[in-house]
Amino acid sequence: MRLINRRPSRPMAVFLAALPFVLFAAAYVIGSDIRLSANPQDKLLPAPSTIGDTALRLFTEGDRRTGAILLWHDTAASLRRLGLGVGISALISLVTGLLIGLLPYARRTFSDFVAVLSMVPPLALLPILFIVFGLGETSKVVLIVIGITPFLIRDLSQRVLDIPHEEIVKAQTLGASTTTIATRVVLPQILPRLIAAVRLSLGAAWLFLIAAEAVAADTGLGYRIFLVRRYLAMDIILTYVIWITALAFLIDWGLKTLSRRAFPWMGAGL
Repeated sequence: MRLINRRPSRPMAVFLAALPFVLFAAAYVIGSDIRLSANPQDKLLPAPSTIGDTALRLFTEGDRRTGAILLWHDTAASLRRLGLGVGISALISLVTGLLIGLLPYARRTFSDFVAVLSMVPPLALLPILFIVFGLGETSKVVLIVIGITPFLIRDLSQRVLDIPHEEIVKAQTLGASTTTIATRVVLPQILPRLIAAVRLSLGAAWLFLIAAEAVAADTGLGYRIFLVRRYLAMDIILTYVIWITALAFLIDWGLKTLSRRAFPWMGAGL
């Protein structure tokens, strides 16, 4: 049997999925042990037990000044900004991608503009956003929108263009209007792609969020990481990084589950 046709059994699949994580954790433990053996005061690679103790403290103990548990407070602020940014981007992209892919006049008008816009480095616009929108919540949300919307629009418009033209012709033959074709023929086929595109753009959305919070914020996961970096508090930084990774994984898993249940024919396997 060719290697391309071989599929791992369920136990082997679980083992293979866990192997990279185990190897990475082992490499960190070994590296931390080597550094701490040479210098017990080393802060670059804290011991896993130190990270565990720090995580327990951050998740359970309140701030001495305010009494609030800062990690949960930061998490709520960051997720609110992320949710607003991604939600607005998804809505704009769905409408615009549908128009560009379905209407030739809209495609001629906006296609090249969106392509050029997608080439602009969003982080380079951050100072401009702070000047225009101030240092509050709006600039952070707008950065996420600017950062991921062009990608989503291009992806969705291409998905519309990939729909077999015969389906559009058959719908017109049956008397369907442009609005009916958009809502009954095209929209059901691009909604699964919208979820997949949002999943792919989440990494960039987190990047823009952390960058904005690091520059101008008084709360948020990115703000806290850059606040403690001056003290070389790697145990806190690593705890926040692990927590952000866990949140990103849970959001991705939730979107994949939503896609599987809402659109089972698509087979969201990634």
